Amino acid sequence: MPTRRWLAPAIGLSAVALAVGTSTAAFAAAPAHAAAHHVRARGDLLRPSAASHLTPVSAAHDHGKVILHSTSDNWAGYAASGGTYTSVSSSWVQPAVDCGSEDTYSSFWVGIDGDGTDSVEQTGTEADCSGGEAEYSSWYEMYPAYPVNFSDDVEPGDSFTGSVSTDGSGDFTLTLTDNTQGWTETQSQYSSSAQDGSAEVIAEAPYSDGVLPLSDFGTVDFTDSTVNGEALGDSSPDSIDMVSDSGVTEATTSSLDGSGEDFSVTWSSSGS
Repeated sequence: MPTRRWLAPAIGLSAVALAVGTSTAAFAAAPAHAAAHHVRARGDLLRPSAASHLTPVSAAHDHGKVILHSTSDNWAGYAASGGTYTSVSSSWVQPAVDCGSEDTYSSFWVGIDGDGTDSVEQTGTEADCSGGEAEYSSWYEMYPAYPVNFSDDVEPGDSFTGSVSTDGSGDFTLTLTDNTQGWTETQSQYSSSAQDGSAEVIAEAPYSDGVLPLSDFGTVDFTDSTVNGEALGDSSPDSIDMVSDSGVTEATTSSLDGSGEDFSVTWSSSGS
């Protein structure tokens, strides 16, 4: 029976003051927290454990927008925070993972909350290696409720579009579409703890009593990424590279393109 993995984050990111008048400004802030995946192995959901850190590094202008730069030990991608967020969407092509003898894990998702708030509402796809074999799946989660895996077939090379939206009163719509195979999963869910405090487009390594080895997914391209109906870059998001606690770079995030909607995340190391 294949190993499956779902999101179950614990969170919080401190605010950062920017020096906007310069092209690049270094700054420091207290370590903060990013959402963390957890693993369900053969039907047993592991209990939540400590979150990973999201540490601010610098700020720079990118196509006229102020973009923060941070590192995380399990996130790579972009996260917008410091406002109210009611929608996020992005498209990506499911990467094929290169598997060796080590069990490794990776996930690609969009979500609201999770960066400075106590909930996460998210949906995405999975690309793991178990016993030398690649495994692909899809899911949604309304943390702190446990996650739900979709039964639809997921294949490398499939084009996906994910979106999460809310009416601002706790009602959420989470939609994941496999544009290649033609299936769509739409979930209407309620969260009493949602604060609508951040929005993310993320490639992630799972967390289970520590960040697990990251699958070699090559490069994943995120396109048509929007927040609150506008280009992701208009939200002055945080650009995040995945760097282990020991200083090993596991995945790097590119700059946004001129549209402010497209970027890529490239695997560098499993971190183990």
